[in-house]
This record gives sequence, C-alpha cells and structure tokens, in this order.
Amino acid sequence: MPALVAMRYNSDLKAKYENLRAAGKPAKVAIVAIMRKLIEMANALVKANRSWVEKCP
Repeated sequence: MPALVAMRYNSDLKAKYENLRAAGKPAKVAIVAIMRKLIEMANALVKANRSWVEKCP
C-alpha cells in the first residue's frame, strides 16, 4: 500500500514506475520495484539518522 501512495505523490518514484511500465514490465513487477526502492530509502535515512525532506520543484 505505501508503494501505491508513493507512486501517486512522489514524482521520482512515479517516474521510475512509468519508466518500468514503458519498458514492458508488468504492473506488479514495477510496484515491487517501487517497494524495494522505498525500503532502500528508509534504510538509508535511518542509517544516516536523517529525516525525509521533499525536493522542491
């Protein structure tokens, strides 16, 4: 569920999802890639003891 919300509201993750879909990946595979990306970002933030900061457009 967090991956679906992230794809809708996070421009970077939305672009990643759309690129995977354009490359011919099935929707579920693209969603799992977004889930992994979220886990990697969360892990990096915890490891660096940082908070999430949204990029300015």
